[in-house]
Amino acid sequence: MSATVSADPQVTYLELSEDQGSAHKFYEVTVKGAELTIRYGRIGEPGTTKTTLCPSAEKAAATAAKKIGEKVRKGYAPAVRGVRQRRAVTRRQITSTRSTARQAPLLWRFRSGSPAFGVYVGEEHAWVGNESGDVYTLTRDGEVTGRFGLPDGVKCIVADDWWIYAGCDDGKVYDLGGKVPRVAYEIAQDVDIYWLDIHDGVLGVADARGGLTTVDHEDEFQWRRKADGSAGWMVRCDADSVYHGYSAGVTRYAKRGGDQQWHTRTKGQVLFGWQERDEVFAGTSQGWVHRLRKSDGAEVTAYHCDAAVFSCAASPDGEYVFAGDNHSSVYCFAADGTRLWKLGTGCGSAYSMQYRDGRLYVVTTDGSLACLDASPGAVQAAEQGTLPATAEVTGRGFARVESSAELETVTVTAAAAGGAGIEVECVADGARLRVRVVSPGFDPSWRVQFPKDVRVAGARYLVAEVRESASGGFYRARGEIKRLL
Repeated sequence: MSATVSADPQVTYLELSEDQGSAHKFYEVTVKGAELTIRYGRIGEPGTTKTTLCPSAEKAAATAAKKIGEKVRKGYAPAVRGVRQRRAVTRRQITSTRSTARQAPLLWRFRSGSPAFGVYVGEEHAWVGNESGDVYTLTRDGEVTGRFGLPDGVKCIVADDWWIYAGCDDGKVYDLGGKVPRVAYEIAQDVDIYWLDIHDGVLGVADARGGLTTVDHEDEFQWRRKADGSAGWMVRCDADSVYHGYSAGVTRYAKRGGDQQWHTRTKGQVLFGWQERDEVFAGTSQGWVHRLRKSDGAEVTAYHCDAAVFSCAASPDGEYVFAGDNHSSVYCFAADGTRLWKLGTGCGSAYSMQYRDGRLYVVTTDGSLACLDASPGAVQAAEQGTLPATAEVTGRGFARVESSAELETVTVTAAAAGGAGIEVECVADGARLRVRVVSPGFDPSWRVQFPKDVRVAGARYLVAEVRESASGGFYRARGEIKRLL
């Protein structure tokens, strides 16, 4: 089974690319005498190379044949290298100008090193991801606590319960919950990703052509819809629905099955989206933020800014609504549409933002993560020209923890493990590898989200932590992983 073979060395090149799925990868086996070289990765990328010296040329050929057979059974097929290309990548572009408004009260500012798109603020930490693939974690008071290095630019950072994911330009979504970033999802090659969101393991992907795709926790395609428009810069997911914002407005789809439930036109193209419990918010190219009821898509309120809105957010249940324009200004509105204030960031236009506990966190075109004091007293003082001292935060001294498919595993027997963990098994299910919990007390019919690149058919592992999803139906595994004999 060989696509490209020469007398010496012998090369077999295979690809797995699914039109409706998420896989778009290659596997190449080269045999040169007793030397066996395997190269694998995403199509159009260099990939990872491993070379092994076997005891003999016959052993190398036999091992190669076994590896190739395994891949063919999983759906790989012979291909010609270079015919399929690397995925298209569109990065958000803003021509950012300096704000003429008074300076906002910035408590601290962290310069990440390149334009930053991704931000998430949790109970203890703020996360920022930039175009260089750096993801930093900081305390909410601005102290850097860690740094991950991803292979490509970060599109966005999203949370699903206690799980944190970063979507990247390489089409992969990385789980950032462990010590090392692990691939959790891979998006189909023909999807030029604009934005991502996730709820209870179901990933929503909006793309350049106005497409919307959903993928489940095992990285399997669920459904795809094509909107009557393009440039899907908004996708928000909740327990029942997926909300898609693009050039012609906002559409709600049922999470299961993808049936359209309503569509609402907006003033201008949708450039960003936010959601609260009962409402979604869409910022547009004509300077509006539309507040729409989730139940029927009716507009509750509209908020008008002085320039195109590239980011928006809200306080819990929408008591305050925030927006960022491409003139480096941020706005705050009361729920009824009254503009309360407009101030300048001092560090570029806000690509994304999040409000939490009286503070507005923005990530900007100059690569900053800035923490703005949005309390009434601080804003009033800033409007009168009195500002707090802004702490300048640096990430010097933090090495990048790179993403890897390699696991530092300890091989043990179940008896030696002493029950200190939860046992899971990888099993072949047609062309797919499933991961299931086999420890007593777990429902064996439920599925497990496990690092995508480290599944091995027929293998058993002991993991330090497996948590149930919020709504039930699957588990997610992370922590120390031990290979069981």
